[in-house]
Amino acid sequence: MQAGADSQAFAPPREPAAIRSFVLAVIAHLLLLLALTWGIHWQKEDKVAAEAELWSSIPEQAAPPPAPVVPQVAPPPAPPPVVEKPAPPPVVKEPDIVAEREKKRLEDEARRQREEEERKVQEAKKKQQQEEAARREQAAKEKAAEDRKKQEQLAKADKAKKEAEDKKLAQLREENMRRMQGLAGSSGSPSATGSALKSKGPSASYAGRIAGRIKPNIVFTDIVGGNPAAEVQLRVAPDGTIVSSKLIKSSGVKSWDDAVLRAVERTGSIPRDTDGSVVPEFEMVFKLKD
Repeated sequence: MQAGADSQAFAPPREPAAIRSFVLAVIAHLLLLLALTWGIHWQKEDKVAAEAELWSSIPEQAAPPPAPVVPQVAPPPAPPPVVEKPAPPPVVKEPDIVAEREKKRLEDEARRQREEEERKVQEAKKKQQQEEAARREQAAKEKAAEDRKKQEQLAKADKAKKEAEDKKLAQLREENMRRMQGLAGSSGSPSATGSALKSKGPSASYAGRIAGRIKPNIVFTDIVGGNPAAEVQLRVAPDGTIVSSKLIKSSGVKSWDDAVLRAVERTGSIPRDTDGSVVPEFEMVFKLKD
C-alpha cells in the first residue's frame, strides 16, 4: 500500500480536459469521413449516360465538369499544454559490498605478503649475524689453540735448548775432569776429583788473577756505607769461558750485587792457572773496598 501511494505521489498530474479533446477528435474524424463519402457519391452520379438528337449542324461543345467539392476538414485540436514533470529524486547508489570485500581481501593479502617478506629478511639477517659470530668465535678458538701450540713449541724448544746446554756443559766438565785427573798416571783414588797428576789445589795467585780480570769490569757509582761483599759462584768451560754465574750470598746492597754479576758477564772468560788448567766451578767473594 505504501508503494502504491508513493507511485501515485510521484506520477505526473492528469492533463486537463482530456475527455473533451478526445470527443472533438472523434467528431472531426466522422465529419471528414462523411465528406469523403459524399464526394465519391456525387462524382458517380455525374457520369450517368444521356442521349441527345442532333438538331443543328453546328456542334456544341460540352461544358466542363464542375470542379470537385473539397470537403472542409476541421483543424486538429490544439495540443494540450506541456506540463513539466518534477525532476526525480537523486538515486543513491548502494555500495558494492562484494567489491569492497574483494578490495579488503586484496589489501589484507598484500599486507600479509609484505609482513612475510620482512620476517624472512629479518630471519636471514639474524642467521647471517649468528653465522658471523660463530665464525669469529671459531677463528678466536683456532687462534688461541695456535697460540697455545706456539707457546708449547717455544717452551719445548727452550727446554730442549737448556737440556742441550746442560748436556754440553756436563760433557765439557767430564772431559775437563778426565783430562785434569790424568787417568793414565793419576796418583789419586778412583773417586778423586783433582785436576793434576797429584792432588793439589790452584796456585796461590790464581784467585787474585781471576779477580784482577773481573773487577775492572765492575761499574758502581752509588755511595753506600760499609764494605758490602757479594759471593758469586762461577762455572767455567775447559777453555776458560765463563758458562754461568750465580749469586749465592747477597751483600745486602742489591745495586752492588747486580754490578758484580754484570761485570762477570762482561769478562766472558778467565785466565788459566800456571799449569794451564782451569777450575770448572768455584766461588769468589767481591768486596766493595777490597
